[in-house]
Amino acid sequence: MDIFTLLGWLVAIVVVLFGILFDKNAGFVMDNLQNFWDSSSVVIVIGGVVSALMVAYPLKTFAKIPKHLKILFLPPKWDPKQYIVQIVDMAKEARINGLLSLESKLAETKDQFLKTSMMMVVDAVEPEKVKQVLEAELDALDDRHSQDRSFYDRASAFGPAFGMIGTLMGLINLMKSLDNPDAIAPAMAVALVTTFYGSILANVIFTPISSKLKARHDEEYLCKLIIVEGVQSIQAGDNARFIEEKLTQMLPAYTLKKGLPGGGASSGGDGGGKE
Repeated sequence: MDIFTLLGWLVAIVVVLFGILFDKNAGFVMDNLQNFWDSSSVVIVIGGVVSALMVAYPLKTFAKIPKHLKILFLPPKWDPKQYIVQIVDMAKEARINGLLSLESKLAETKDQFLKTSMMMVVDAVEPEKVKQVLEAELDALDDRHSQDRSFYDRASAFGPAFGMIGTLMGLINLMKSLDNPDAIAPAMAVALVTTFYGSILANVIFTPISSKLKARHDEEYLCKLIIVEGVQSIQAGDNARFIEEKLTQMLPAYTLKKGLPGGGASSGGDGGGKE
């Protein structure tokens, strides 16, 4: 479980509550908390964001929310070093016993993308066609994940927008009630608190979710890019040592300090990997 994501939200809540409750003269004033609650503002902002998202996206996009939350807290493990080791082992096997000998190894492979990619090589599909299929798969992956993140990016934009709508509504009511002192305070509360709620939704919830999904995407994309490059190198008959060096160059430099599992060429140095 990714405790860091949960910890980040907890810290954000603590920081916001500290700002609300702490008074440098009186210390913590618990009564301040009620100043930041307004049911009308909650309905305007949350209801407005949800309704706008319903107009902007189909129902199937909403159905993906539990899956996205699972990716946030229970992310799949994408280890590019393990993929490099697997591909190098396959390259050695192919050089010694031929491509057909890889079928037994592929039967034990859990990654469906790696298995499908290598099976095209084993089945003697033309290199150009293999390249087209694999690159199309990467493009499709990028598009799917971009569409998923756009849901939260739009929600992040809708939050402050409906906060501003609530502010305008409160100011209009305030102007209409200047002759009634009892109505001024509730109208001012709606005017200010809606903007607060919209900013919280955007900057504490939706934007961080989008950013974390982007980080998860980058992890998966790197591993699949390594598979694409490795599969094409095996099909080209490249030396296993060369393939290892080539794929290692694709790793971020900070991941190379411990080297590859089992002791690879990248251990001990920065490996020339990208920053």
